[in-house]
Amino acid sequence: MAETLNFDDARIGMPPEGWTLTKTGKGESRWTVEAEPTAPSKPNVLKQSGRATFPVAIKRDTNIRDGFVEVKFKAVAGSEDRAAGLIWRAKDADNYYVVRANALEDNVVLYKTVNGVRTSLEIVGRKGGYGVKAPVPSGQWHALRCDFAGHRFKVTYDGQLLFEVEDATMTNAGMIGLWTKADSVTLFDDLAYGEVK
Repeated sequence: MAETLNFDDARIGMPPEGWTLTKTGKGESRWTVEAEPTAPSKPNVLKQSGRATFPVAIKRDTNIRDGFVEVKFKAVAGSEDRAAGLIWRAKDADNYYVVRANALEDNVVLYKTVNGVRTSLEIVGRKGGYGVKAPVPSGQWHALRCDFAGHRFKVTYDGQLLFEVEDATMTNAGMIGLWTKADSVTLFDDLAYGEVK
C-alpha cells in the first residue's frame, strides 16, 4: 500500500494537519502549505522557511518498518545551508534516519540521529568518505527516495541509485517525515511512502 501526499487539499499559509512540525536541536521551524506555480502536482507545496538546527516534519499516523519514502523537492534559498531530507523509522524528533541532498555542497548523505545527535553512515563497499557527490542545482525540482528493509537502505536521487548503507541502530517501525537544516528554504511536493511486507 502506497500513499502520496501533494498538500493540494490543505489550507494555504497554514501548517498541514496530522503532522508534528518541530525541530531537532535549537531554533524554530516554520512549515506551511503554499501555492507554487512550479509544483510538480499543482497547486500546492509544503514549504519550510524557519530557522533551526534541523527543522523536522513528522507524519504522525505512519508506522513503517520496511518500505520506502520518496519526495520531490526544490531548494530555494539559504546561505548557511540549502538542504532537503527524508526521514524514516522516526520515534520522535530526536531519533530517526535521514537522507538529505544539499545544494550548497552538491552531495547526498545518509545519517542516523540518536538522542538528537546526527552521525553520517558509511556507504556499503567503501571505506570512509562522506556521502556521494551529486549535483543539486537550486531552483529546480529533484526527486529523493530511500528504500529501507531490515538493516539495508538504498538511496535513489533523480531516478538513479546512488548508494546503499547498512545500519542496525533503529530496527523498529517508525514514522516518516521531512527534514531541512539551518536557514534552508525548501519546497516539498508529492511525498510518497509505503510499506513492503
